[in-house]
Amino acid sequence: MDTQFMERSRVMKLTLCSLFVALTAIGAFIKVPGPLAPFSLQVLFVIMAGIILGPKLGFISQIAYIAIGLIGLPIFAMGGGPSYIFQPSFGFLLGFAAAAFVVGKIAEKSQPLTIKKLMLAGIAGLASIYAIGLPYLYFMVNVYLGKEMQVGSVIWTACILFLPGDLLKLFLASFLSLKIIRALKI
Repeated sequence: MDTQFMERSRVMKLTLCSLFVALTAIGAFIKVPGPLAPFSLQVLFVIMAGIILGPKLGFISQIAYIAIGLIGLPIFAMGGGPSYIFQPSFGFLLGFAAAAFVVGKIAEKSQPLTIKKLMLAGIAGLASIYAIGLPYLYFMVNVYLGKEMQVGSVIWTACILFLPGDLLKLFLASFLSLKIIRALKI
């Protein structure tokens, strides 16, 4: 295979991976008012990272985002630094890496891609975010902070309130990703 082509391919992959690190960081600060609570655009970019980059690079892009925030750059919704792991919402950030991988894996096996297939991959990714984020939130609030929060309250405040917006973001991520993949022929 042509080494120049392979080098361009590596550069494109690195560029796209870096782009999704930046978009996830930007997404933390773009807050959209919702009917019950405001939501950020991070889930949109996490799902797109999985679809466009695939499971491995999607995962790496989100791990890089988390690592950059943990070393101190204030790219998380409420700052950054190693102490951020004690934020009750940190589990959702960990869920981003899992979601990008899950979405990428499902999209990779769902050829030819359609919005419906990408939406299903996105739902699995969203389930990954909640599967990690909700128990982490519950643990941090009830054990680390020593406050009492019932499981139902955690699910209501950190899942149900955000679900309509997240589903809208899944549709948008599926639609945009499909357009981008076709335009870039990736």
